[in-house]
Amino acid sequence: MFRLQHLKLSKMHILQPKHSKVPEKRAEELLKEFNVSKSQLPKILWTDPALPEGCQIGDIIQIERKEKTDKEEEKTNIFWRVVV
Repeated sequence: MFRLQHLKLSKMHILQPKHSKVPEKRAEELLKEFNVSKSQLPKILWTDPALPEGCQIGDIIQIERKEKTDKEEEKTNIFWRVVV
């Protein structure tokens, strides 16, 4: 049977921010730290080609975006998403 997930790209584009799956134990710690539930996190679709292999609905994803500041220093911002 053909599934939509077979369309996912195997390699990331070099401009794509790093996406990584958060281990379950760390995910629980994050939810407690920020005092939120999974349903309160921003969403990312399970069909998004940026997701790493093996992601399932309900997993929490960490996204690392790098940006340069005015002083030409590189700063990494971290964002969290839940797979829906």
